[in-house]
Amino acid sequence: MDNKDSVKITILYDNNCLAGFKASWGFSCLIETNENTIIFDTGWDGNVLLHNLELSQVNIEKIDLIVLSHSHWDHIGGLTHILPLITNPKVVLLKSFSENMKREIRARAEILEIVNYEKIMKGVWTTGELGDKIKEQALVVEIGKDKGNILLTGCAHPDLKSIIQMARTISDGDLKAIIGGFHDSEELNMLEGIERVIPCHCTQKMDEIKITYPDSYLKCAAGQVFNFP
Repeated sequence: MDNKDSVKITILYDNNCLAGFKASWGFSCLIETNENTIIFDTGWDGNVLLHNLELSQVNIEKIDLIVLSHSHWDHIGGLTHILPLITNPKVVLLKSFSENMKREIRARAEILEIVNYEKIMKGVWTTGELGDKIKEQALVVEIGKDKGNILLTGCAHPDLKSIIQMARTISDGDLKAIIGGFHDSEELNMLEGIERVIPCHCTQKMDEIKITYPDSYLKCAAGQVFNFP
């Protein structure tokens, strides 16, 4: 990362993939800032995740943090494969995760339990637990001073409206991009004005998004790299 203020997002796990990468149901991406490297979700199949990490030339040992958006199998399965490869691994998860799951992860890593929104690293915030039946957290990543923010979603089970509203509340700056699963969210009008709209994984209204936002829509696939200078 050579630019003073820059963020690089690499899609590591998705239903679609570029040539040479592997596709599978689930989601994971790598967030690289000038100071930190974070994995957001880990997909399901750890072997697929490791293959795509290697092809993306990621130094797993340099990963500072793993953030899990929610406890569904297709977002946490690869955790068992990457934890042994990281020195002093740290995992950010929701307090509402089952006690059994937290106990298993705690035996292998330091954990931070999230309830409310908070800053977890320089320039990186979690929205905190959102939603009712399915609780989920999203991440807000600052591109740089006065350059805006990126919103990363796992599945957006709580709905796009509540996630985007929280993202705009907790951090100063315009929302420049949204990347991740949008599930079956009806609030597509919330995407208006966002420069890069990158729906991934479980998004059910993909065609509608493409038609409604042709100038901002970008395809998501394992192996894709998005730079924010």
